[in-house]
Amino acid sequence: MQSILLGVDRLNAFIGKLFAWCIVLLMLAITYEVFRRYVLHDPTTWAYDVSLMLYGGLFMMAGAYTLSRNGHVRGDFIYRKWAPTTQAKVDLVLYFLFYFPGILALIYSGWNYFYLSYLLNEHSSFSPEGPVIWPFKALIPITGVMLLLQGVVEVVRCLICIRTGDWPQRLHDVEEMEKIILEEAATKDNPEEALNVIERDSTTRGSL
Repeated sequence: MQSILLGVDRLNAFIGKLFAWCIVLLMLAITYEVFRRYVLHDPTTWAYDVSLMLYGGLFMMAGAYTLSRNGHVRGDFIYRKWAPTTQAKVDLVLYFLFYFPGILALIYSGWNYFYLSYLLNEHSSFSPEGPVIWPFKALIPITGVMLLLQGVVEVVRCLICIRTGDWPQRLHDVEEMEKIILEEAATKDNPEEALNVIERDSTTRGSL
């Protein structure tokens, strides 16, 4: 089971990191547009649409990757004080109450939005050249599917945590400074417990 969960994490990490290159392309496009506009006095007719699609693609396709790393914003000042089983139970309820209904609506509406655009061979109306935009809109239902898949993985993690009393392993990229500071603060309040947390986290990362 754990290999399947981590396999989905790796899939979404690959997609998220692939689309992260949109940042580089976005920077190059904007730089070129600024050069053309202010140096050559000959602005492009496509830079606005390209920058919009690159940023939108990055924002959408990084969503499941962020969820796989438990990186979305939550009320951590309350959440982190709970026991893992309490965290898992609250997460489980919220996934079914809000997350899955929203994601299913995104897939349904996003597919219709894309399909109509495809049938019309829709082009952008924001620039004179009007590049075709239905491929960009196709990312909407794809994003929904990847978020749905990652959501199922997170629900399984919640169930495992409720049964075992501790969160299962997940992949890590970098160590956030906030987490380091919290661990140092916990060391002052409860050195033994803080040491257990740090050792458990280090073991988790080392095994991955």
